Amino acid sequence: MPIFLDRHDLTGVTAADIADAHRSDLEVQGRYGVRFLTYWFDDTRGTAFCLIDAPDIETAMRVHDEAHGKVARDVIEVDLSAVEAFLGRISDPEPAACCSEGRVDPALRTIMFTDIVDSTAMTERLGDVRAVEMVRAHDAMVRRALHDKGGREVKHTGDGIMASFDDATSAVDAARAIQQAFEAFNLASREKLRVRIGLDAGEPVADHNDLFGATVQMAARLCQSAEPDTIVVSGAVTGSLPGRFSLVDLGSRHVKGFGRPVEAFAVSWR
Repeated sequence: MPIFLDRHDLTGVTAADIADAHRSDLEVQGRYGVRFLTYWFDDTRGTAFCLIDAPDIETAMRVHDEAHGKVARDVIEVDLSAVEAFLGRISDPEPAACCSEGRVDPALRTIMFTDIVDSTAMTERLGDVRAVEMVRAHDAMVRRALHDKGGREVKHTGDGIMASFDDATSAVDAARAIQQAFEAFNLASREKLRVRIGLDAGEPVADHNDLFGATVQMAARLCQSAEPDTIVVSGAVTGSLPGRFSLVDLGSRHVKGFGRPVEAFAVSWR
C-alpha cells in the first residue's frame, strides 16, 4: 500500500492531547486496513504530522475523522526511505526518547547542500579517474562531519551531498566543520577542492509540495548562490541559532522558484 504523510494545523493542544489522538487512531485503524506508523508534533507552530500506511488518502482520513475528528489539511504520498533519511525514523520512538519535558519531535529539519566548485572544469582538467578520486575525498569529509554532528545523508547529487539535521545548530556546526576540513585538505594537496554550502529549515509538508519540497529547493538555491568556500543560510536557520555563531547579513536576494526575496546570511567558519 502507499505511504502518506499528513499535516494538521492545531491550536490549543498539548503533546498529551496528540498522544491521545494517536492512540485513538491506532484503536480504529484495523477496521479500515490502515496503519498509523508514527507522528510528530510542533507545539510552537501548532502543527502535527502523521505517517500512514493506507490504501488511499480518503481511507486514512476516515480513520482520523472517526477516531478524533482532526482531519488533516494537507496530505502527500511519500517514500519510506526518504522519510527515514529526512526525519530519522518511520516508527514511534521509545517513550523515554520521544519526549523532553513533555515535548515531541516537531519534524522541523534543517537541510544542507554541499557543492564542489567548478566540478565540470575539474573533470576536464584531471580526467575521469582523478576527478572521481577528488569527489570521493569530498564525500569522505562531508560524511565525517555528518557522523560527528548527527546529520543524515539524504542523497548524493553527483558533485555534492544533500543532508538533513534535527536542529539548525548541529547543521551549522557541521557546515563549519566541512569548510575547515577542506581548508586543511587544500593545505596538504596539490589539487585544491573548494565547496559552497547552503542551508534552509522547514516542515515536511507544506502546500501540497513534495517531502520538504520548498526547504530542499531553497537550500539548493542558496548553495548555488554562495561564493566558493562560504556557508549561506536562510533567516529560518538563523532564527534558531545561539549567539556563538558569527553571521554576516547578505541582505535580500531573489531566488529562482520563490516569489519573494529571501534574507540570506553568511556563517563565519574560520
